[in-house]
Amino acid sequence: MEQRKNLTRDQLVTVGDLADIKEQLLQEIKSILKGHGLQQTKKWLKSMEVRKMLNISAGKLQYLRDRGEIPFTKLGGITYYDVDKITHMMDHE
Repeated sequence: MEQRKNLTRDQLVTVGDLADIKEQLLQEIKSILKGHGLQQTKKWLKSMEVRKMLNISAGKLQYLRDRGEIPFTKLGGITYYDVDKITHMMDHE
């Protein structure tokens, strides 16, 4: 998004403008995290970590699993989520 001159507080913001801002923010956050060596090191996340990441309740997470909207693996009674798939899902929301 290019810098605009003479902006005022009462100008309209379009959905396209908001999408541009969102994309810019995501790119800046990713570059900051990469620059500080804070890249995701875990391959698998537990339910609590995914719930915090997506800011959803346990019931909502179960609903997403039941509908096949969120990929998961069960191992020894514990549900695990592939961090790459969750991140990909968030990027294409």
